[in-house]
Amino acid sequence: MKPTDQPRFSALISDVFAFYRQDASKFAMNVWWQAMQPFDLAAVAEALNRHCVNPDSGQFMPKPADVVKMLRGSSQDSALVAWSKVDKAVRQVGTYQTVAFDDAVIHRVIEEMGGWIALGEKTERDWPFVAKEFENRYRGYAMRNETPEHSKVLIGITDANNQKQGFKSTAPVLIGDASSAKRVLLSGSDKPAIGFQRLDAGGTATYEIPLEKLS
Repeated sequence: MKPTDQPRFSALISDVFAFYRQDASKFAMNVWWQAMQPFDLAAVAEALNRHCVNPDSGQFMPKPADVVKMLRGSSQDSALVAWSKVDKAVRQVGTYQTVAFDDAVIHRVIEEMGGWIALGEKTERDWPFVAKEFENRYRGYAMRNETPEHSKVLIGITDANNQKQGFKSTAPVLIGDASSAKRVLLSGSDKPAIGFQRLDAGGTATYEIPLEKLS
């Protein structure tokens, strides 16, 4: 949602509280606003309507987590969906190509696991363990409803070599929903998500060492 949606969103949540004969405190409204910002207002309204008419849970006041689960699925579901995108991209696009996924968490998790190129070096025997590690890391972010800092793209072998030789990078392959992948690209950073600094004898940082330079 955009900041301009906040008045309509506040009115929507106030109506939901009134429907369940509860008062909406300022704290509750802030929690709802923060939790629902990743979603479109229309999608939130639809999810709330579905909750209200649900014969099993509709008698209870919805919580933000209920709506997040309806819109995203459980953290387990979202982790499996994310891994299926990664698995398909590795097999069909390959790690020679630079890619941008439609999910910023995928970028962060792959970076934490060593990067896109390193992922392509795993064997079929490694693959089930790689999948499990990815899903566990992804669920950690999903359970916190967190969009972490992430790189614009996941660098492939071709662009890694191009950068070493001073050549221009190629355009990334967009994985998943193209418009969402473009948003991930635009919101990402050119710096590695995890870096190190070397200290001189006096304890002053002399220069930053990107993580990929350490391999």
